[in-house]
Amino acid sequence: MTLPTSSPVELIIVPKSHDVGGFEVRRALPSVKRRMVGPFIFWDQMGPGYFPAGTGLDVRPHPHIGLSTVTYLTEGEIMHRDSVGSVQAIRPGAINWMTAGKGIVHSERTEAGLRAQGNHLAGIQSWIALPQRFEEIDPSFSHYPAGDLPIISDHGVWMRLIAGDLFGETSPVRTLSETIYMEMLLDGGAKVEIPASHPERALYLFDGRITIAGDVFTAEGGQGQLLVLREGDALTVTAECNTRLLLLGGEPMDGPRYIFWNFVSSSRERIEDAKADWRNGRFPTVPGETEFIPLPE
Repeated sequence: MTLPTSSPVELIIVPKSHDVGGFEVRRALPSVKRRMVGPFIFWDQMGPGYFPAGTGLDVRPHPHIGLSTVTYLTEGEIMHRDSVGSVQAIRPGAINWMTAGKGIVHSERTEAGLRAQGNHLAGIQSWIALPQRFEEIDPSFSHYPAGDLPIISDHGVWMRLIAGDLFGETSPVRTLSETIYMEMLLDGGAKVEIPASHPERALYLFDGRITIAGDVFTAEGGQGQLLVLREGDALTVTAECNTRLLLLGGEPMDGPRYIFWNFVSSSRERIEDAKADWRNGRFPTVPGETEFIPLPE
């Protein structure tokens, strides 16, 4: 779709498919069209998918630096384990927020109880780049149950504030930069106003059909799309049917970021150091796990 220059939607990104731990995901960020939206430097839609009985997600231990990983599910369950000793199942509506800082290792798997039966999985895996002054902080992990996150509901619009401040609510999720992250469920015919309160914003259309300033955007069968919004433009979203959206963004990052595999940094040299550390076994390990994903060459 070619959008007029007057449209509040600046860019449409159609995600590309990738395999992660035997499960197909669709990656919208980074893209050749756009590297970041606010601090969001990575955005994967997981599913909707189904694991037959006896199978499940198996993302073996792997490292990160310079970012926070943010897992948000709409269906299913994932067990998180990491090198700071965290063991935490995440279920729909909750948030797992892992800050890698100077280095962390984690795995994501389907637990044995769920593998014994067929299980569904859907959600968003995103990365938040850390400001330069926080890139080398100690690693940490936080879990926020669904009940701790503010809910806003009115006239066919249901919203969960995952991070940041919006619509008079504040999320308890601790961030290290100005960040906005919200899930929105709209009934057919419902409308929601998206304020121009943050410099960089995007809407991820997970499923459904919406109209913005006369333009129609559709996502069906898990084929989501990222709509990057123009800075300074407030807009109205109208749902043409039952629709799931996610709003993301925040302040622009304090300079460019480099990415190699699971490493993010403002310094190319730091990424080279991280590659050498993983190759030579100098990262911490996940207690109880001996598998790992080798460094790509």
